[in-house]
Amino acid sequence: MRRIAGTMGSSHLRQPSELQRSNVMHRIYPLILLILLLVPNALNSQQPTLNPFLTEHTVQNPPEQNEQNEQNEQNEQNEQNEQNEQNEQNEQDESDETGFANPMNLLNKTAGGTQWWTDHLWDHGYRIQQNTLTKHWRLLDPDDVRLTWGTRAECDTCLTEQAVSKTETRRVTLLLHGLMRTHHSMKSLEHDLLQQSDTEIIRFAYASTRESIGEHAAALREVVEGLPNETRINFVGHSMGNIVVRHLIGDLQRDGDPKGILPRCEAMVMLGPPNNGAAIARRLSTNSLYGWVTGKGGLELGPEWETFEKKLGTPPFPFAIIAGDVSDNSVQNPLVDGASDFVVSIEEASLEGSKAFHTVPVLHSFLMNNADARKFAVDFLTSHQSDQAK
Repeated sequence: MRRIAGTMGSSHLRQPSELQRSNVMHRIYPLILLILLLVPNALNSQQPTLNPFLTEHTVQNPPEQNEQNEQNEQNEQNEQNEQNEQNEQNEQDESDETGFANPMNLLNKTAGGTQWWTDHLWDHGYRIQQNTLTKHWRLLDPDDVRLTWGTRAECDTCLTEQAVSKTETRRVTLLLHGLMRTHHSMKSLEHDLLQQSDTEIIRFAYASTRESIGEHAAALREVVEGLPNETRINFVGHSMGNIVVRHLIGDLQRDGDPKGILPRCEAMVMLGPPNNGAAIARRLSTNSLYGWVTGKGGLELGPEWETFEKKLGTPPFPFAIIAGDVSDNSVQNPLVDGASDFVVSIEEASLEGSKAFHTVPVLHSFLMNNADARKFAVDFLTSHQSDQAK
């Protein structure tokens, strides 16, 4: 009898312990997400060897030391730019509350758009952006100096007064960052493409955590439809940036393509794309903090995927996929099933119709910085450039 009672007592004690463990995990899931998405932003400014999850194959082609020094200087400059942009935001908030525009519309260096700004027009490096909170507009020059801000019409007028190059834009490659990242994260790819490919680069900035993916796609559509009618178009996306492009494709296929965008698209490379949704997003979304941190886009990649997926198109032009596979590492993410880059699984990255599927032993947040991935992307894009635009 003593033995039975002991067994019952043990079972009685174990049940609350399991519930407690479940509750603890439920609370720390969002923290895991923040670590996965925010910490890599800080590590990006360091040497690749500081990342404990990268294998020796990942860092076999490190950048030259002088390039690293330039990157460190750029990171320091970006921090200063962020402060400048915050000061700008404070000035705008004050003018919005009073209803009076700031008469001192001075030139101001900015960070070029972070989580508050989305591009709506590009012209030889000049960009017109809208603030997702205040809804006001601004015009930036190719060095991210704010030339004016106010209404869209005022920005359009100011742009016509600039000495914008009249050189024909024969080909552009649009680089789209992922969720909770900024266009600065795509600079390594920009450097390689400018060195090895006949193209102009648009690092499309969008407020990834502030609007829906459909709204980001609508802004992207404005940018590409604003390009000259003969311009050839290519895309490189990281993570959610690929889904923004796929939404644009779906919109053009459903609503019509009066500007003939799709026939002018040459190729696309997808880095770590959640082409089949993301299990990690579905699991994290059970905590309300997830939606608060990632915004509507994060929910669309998770619990809303089944409905949201119907809005996406598959590129009707050549595309390749680069997926991270860190399954050989001892540390794995329990929130992702199967081989993965710690955020998106290889199965989730796949999409029928791809011309190539390439894997690299790199974490999700570092895919665009990996030398092997960058080389593969550049080679794929250049191999599909049409002769008419060369």
